[in-house]
Amino acid sequence: MTDCVFCAIASGDDDAHVVARTEHTVAFLDNRPVFKGHVLIVPTQHVVTVPDLPDELLAPFFGEVRRIAAVIPETLGAQGTFVAMNNKVSQSVPHLHCHVVPRTKGDGLRGFFWPRVKYAAGEQADYAQRLRDALEHP
Repeated sequence: MTDCVFCAIASGDDDAHVVARTEHTVAFLDNRPVFKGHVLIVPTQHVVTVPDLPDELLAPFFGEVRRIAAVIPETLGAQGTFVAMNNKVSQSVPHLHCHVVPRTKGDGLRGFFWPRVKYAAGEQADYAQRLRDALEHP
C-alpha cells in the first residue's frame, strides 16, 4: 500500500528506531510511547486487522511479539509488559500492529487511559539499541 506509514517503515523507505527485523515482521519504537521502550510490531505485508492476518503469518508475527515481550523487562528494568492490539476502532494506523509496553507496578497506567511520554534528544536511539542488543543476545 503506497500511503501506509508502517509499510514505508517495513520497506525501509521511512525512518524508524527499528529494534528487530525478520522476513515477516518489523519491530520499532513508538514515537508517542506510553512508556519509554514501547515497541510496535508490524507484519511487513500490509494487513489491516488480526482477522486479515494470513495463517502462514500467525506464528512469525506472534512469535516476534513474544520474543520482544520476553526481553523488555530485564533490558529496560520493567517488571512486565502490556501487550495489546486494536482492530479498526482506535487503530491510529490502518496496518496491523501490536503494542508491547514496559510495565512496572505503580507506573500510573490505569485501564485504557494511555498517557504519553516524550524521549529526550538521543534517548530513543539509546532505547532502540538496548533492545536490539538484547534481541541479538538473549
